[in-house]
Amino acid sequence: MILATWEDDPSCSAVNDQLIYELLVLVGDEQVHHDLVTVTPDQIGSSHLWRWTSHVALECVSHSVRLSVRFKNFTSPRTQEWTLPGKEHDSENPEVYPRDRVFEVGSRATFCCVLPAGGSYHNMKVLDNTSSDVNIRPINNQTYLLTVVLNHISTTSCTDILCEAMIQNEKRDNGACAFIGYPPGDKDLQCKTRDLESVECHWTVGRNTHLLKPTQYQLVGSACKPGSQGKCSQKVNVSAGERNWTLTARNELGTVELWDTADLMNRVHMFAPESVTASTVNDRNVSLKWTWKVKRYKHLNVTCQVNVSHAGTHELTKNSGVGLDSADLMNLIPNWSYNVTVRCRTTQHSYNWSDWSSTFHFHTKGDVPDALDVWMKVKDNEILIIWKIPQENQSHGLMLDYTVTWSKIRETNQLNTTTVTHNNVTLSLDTTQQYVVKVTARNEIGSSSPSTIITPHVSGGLHNTARTSRIIGSGGGFSLSWSSSPAASCGYIVDWCPTSGHSMVDWLRVHQTNVTIFSKNFHSGQRYSLSISACTREAPLLLETREGYVSEERIPDNLFTIRRLKQKGSIVEMSWDPISLTEQTAFIQGYVMYYSDGDKNNGQVSTDDPTSTSLTTLDLTAGSYEFTLKARTALGECGSTSSGVTVDLQTDTLITTVIISLVAVFSLLLLVTVVCCRHWACIKQKVYPPIPRPLLTDTRLKLTGDHRCRLQVDQCYSEVDIMDAPQLLFKPGAQVKGLPSSPFRGVFSNLSYNLTMETEDQQPQEDHTNEYQAQTLTLNQADEEPESHMTCVFTYMLLPQPTCNELMNI
Repeated sequence: MILATWEDDPSCSAVNDQLIYELLVLVGDEQVHHDLVTVTPDQIGSSHLWRWTSHVALECVSHSVRLSVRFKNFTSPRTQEWTLPGKEHDSENPEVYPRDRVFEVGSRATFCCVLPAGGSYHNMKVLDNTSSDVNIRPINNQTYLLTVVLNHISTTSCTDILCEAMIQNEKRDNGACAFIGYPPGDKDLQCKTRDLESVECHWTVGRNTHLLKPTQYQLVGSACKPGSQGKCSQKVNVSAGERNWTLTARNELGTVELWDTADLMNRVHMFAPESVTASTVNDRNVSLKWTWKVKRYKHLNVTCQVNVSHAGTHELTKNSGVGLDSADLMNLIPNWSYNVTVRCRTTQHSYNWSDWSSTFHFHTKGDVPDALDVWMKVKDNEILIIWKIPQENQSHGLMLDYTVTWSKIRETNQLNTTTVTHNNVTLSLDTTQQYVVKVTARNEIGSSSPSTIITPHVSGGLHNTARTSRIIGSGGGFSLSWSSSPAASCGYIVDWCPTSGHSMVDWLRVHQTNVTIFSKNFHSGQRYSLSISACTREAPLLLETREGYVSEERIPDNLFTIRRLKQKGSIVEMSWDPISLTEQTAFIQGYVMYYSDGDKNNGQVSTDDPTSTSLTTLDLTAGSYEFTLKARTALGECGSTSSGVTVDLQTDTLITTVIISLVAVFSLLLLVTVVCCRHWACIKQKVYPPIPRPLLTDTRLKLTGDHRCRLQVDQCYSEVDIMDAPQLLFKPGAQVKGLPSSPFRGVFSNLSYNLTMETEDQQPQEDHTNEYQAQTLTLNQADEEPESHMTCVFTYMLLPQPTCNELMNI
């Protein structure tokens, strides 16, 4: 920088008009600047000051300033000139100027290289610079100028400018260091007070200046502490009223001034409350108190927030008052741990909240348990009363037991009571009646208020008919929606449990007609039953039931139990036991049975009936087959179970023929046996009359006197000897009839015979000869129906008849 001072010629003191001074600046022999300085009449006679900064370092080349004065149209013939010579060069190496100067990023800088005597210029360059705007030119034989735009900050502490020269046939170099950075860029000044005795200002610090010397700050004319980064405070007299607060930021490249206008009494940023504690701790309320670091806070209108946290939850309460230093917490959970912090601010201007106080911990006293959440399930004549075990924030102490009382809805004075230590009880009740059931919980403090539920009639309530539909969950839970019910006076209850097994039911109470339920007990591949009931003033009303899986899984292989694989000719029937719901990991939509003999005989049969337990194949050829049964599900076919069978059609035919033959033979033998038995029984009951032995005499067989030969079993065998068997002849024209009372009557015919025996009531024939004559004796069964009598014809020789006594003696 060139600084020129001069005084006016004393002869100019009488001039009543302005003077104009003309200044010319020469760098070497080249004029580089022209300037005019106007001096008003009141300034004539005093000293004048002029500053100018050369773009070329003063060390590089001589600088001359020529001064002349003009008054109106008259120019003084006298000219003053001052010359500042360049630095005398006494080094054997080239020298680069300026050295260690600070430049702003994006500025145009000029560097010179001064060569020693006898040296010749070789090159000039800026290291680590990518700018294409570079110009190098000589001023004289010993000085060269390099002009460049500095677009980038120094990657190291500074940027090197290098000059190379040939001196006595030897290349020599030298350089200078330039610091490239930014002026201050701070902004957004805001001032406040905390202790009502000082001003504290904050601002946004600008970008990194990349300069070796840090930025200097002053607040209201006083230097801030070294290292101030966006915060500075000074002691002042804080009172009501606005005033300007000034911050100055300065570095080697420039100066920035920031202003803020504020009434500090409206910008009181309070310190956090101290020594927070509890003066009183009860079961459901606590009184807190704290102190202030600044005594003048007691005169301010203050609003404080109390942050009450417990079990991962947070709740804010707000209190206001002059010099506020206490607060009451209400509706707390008995026998519960809490953490409390407090922060405050002035009420009138709602300026920044203070920092949070240190945390204070307290534990409330115990109380009786909360009322239980009770639900029920009805099955046959049993009612399961179940309730949710109180959580820690509901039990308020150590749980001891539960008391269940019940009575008919119209006989509330006849109570039944039981006490249990678990969360359910099964009651065997007449479900055609309604009952009022009440459950209370007891801890060491006392008993809760009773929870009441009314059991339904068998024909209504939870036992009414509700359509069951399928549901598939998503995202690890079930999303349910249903139509609203006018009977739902107190919302809805959604309950769920595994469809099979003995797991306990869980439930949720809602007041809308849709809900998404999640449970840590939900498992993929397990079927769940869900019910939606309307909460009424009487018994709950079942609206809908659902069955489904949170997510279906493939049914494992070899899960089917093949009960039978039956072959009959070319027909094979496979039957199996149903898969239990516990093992049924997906909805079964049907079954398919594949069969293959390992060759070309492949096929399948299927059914869409999920309740089916058998499938049949037809028209199989002889061979060994493998049958594979699979279940159809939404995930595809799964549960593969295989079994083999050999189809032998010839063997089947032979076995069938043998069986039929054996059955025919057995049937024939049985028939013969029956017929023989029936015939023998007939002989036992109906005795044929004795047949006389033929005698060679002329005497006729004649029955006389009272000795009649009666055809009775107990008589005939005792009175006559049975004669040799006569020849049996069929009598033409005799009627063929079945045996009496025989089951084969009409199927097997008997010949009809007439057995004729002449008694004394009968007269002998007119023609008596000694020749044998064929006679007949007819035997009629008098006590049977006419159609059931049997006629037998015996042919024998008729001899002269002896008397009955003779017959008896034969």
